[in-house]
Amino acid sequence: MSIPETLSLLPVLSHFQTAPLFEAKKNCLAKAVSSIDCGVTQTEATLLDDKVLFANDASFSWEILNEINANKENCFIFESGGAKPIKGYSEKTGRSFSLYPTESAPAMITAGFPMHRIKNILPLQAAKLMIETLLPINGQVLDTATGLGYTSIIASKSASIKTIEFDPVAQEMAHQNPWSQELFNNLNIDQLLGDSAEIICEFDSGSFNCIMHDPPAVNLAGDLYSLDFYKQLHRVLTKNGKVFHYIGDPQTKSGASTTKGVFRRLYDAGFRKVILKPDAFGVLALK
Repeated sequence: MSIPETLSLLPVLSHFQTAPLFEAKKNCLAKAVSSIDCGVTQTEATLLDDKVLFANDASFSWEILNEINANKENCFIFESGGAKPIKGYSEKTGRSFSLYPTESAPAMITAGFPMHRIKNILPLQAAKLMIETLLPINGQVLDTATGLGYTSIIASKSASIKTIEFDPVAQEMAHQNPWSQELFNNLNIDQLLGDSAEIICEFDSGSFNCIMHDPPAVNLAGDLYSLDFYKQLHRVLTKNGKVFHYIGDPQTKSGASTTKGVFRRLYDAGFRKVILKPDAFGVLALK
């Protein structure tokens, strides 16, 4: 099912955006530079006694800003004069979702697990490392797990993307994330909502030059690590196509164990070569 185009223009802030405002207030300054789109852009703000006024007439009370500043776990969206944390619960999967702030693009937390690398690296940097394993990227690309769409957005600069999201609540996180808005206005990106294990069977053989496979952890999406699914990845790739498969830190016990099984099943699925890509926390499989 195709996802309709929408675009969230509501202000979104985290403690990374409120911190410079409180620092300026502490130093008795009348002006500060911050952001109302979670750091995508920067703009000047005027500090008044009761509120902060941005150049585009958006204003926020110090009381609300203090609430955000004290919360290190959530991004907040402003609606109807108030602010609420960006989070949700999926009846479909029984999982909770939220946006976790970083110095740049947020990470998504699902069922208590970060869906992006946040230790010693930022989510966008990690997304770029994954995409770099597939370079050069052109033609048609499949992204099997949209999430916040960072890899799809990066890859869309040189290719046409089909990207699949399983959970509507995860897709709503992207709607509310300023860093994900290109998912909804980039004509090179075609979003689909459904189960990748089912949707991939509908694609013609040899449809994609590259595949970005960045699934949730194996305990959350075991079918996306199965031999049957890997056979489908192999089938829909063009001759000499390639797939990057994110697995997780290969230095951990669980990461090493999962990687060993992924190697074996990718070869069993017909891939001619599988290469460990430790910097990107995954493997590159060549057809």
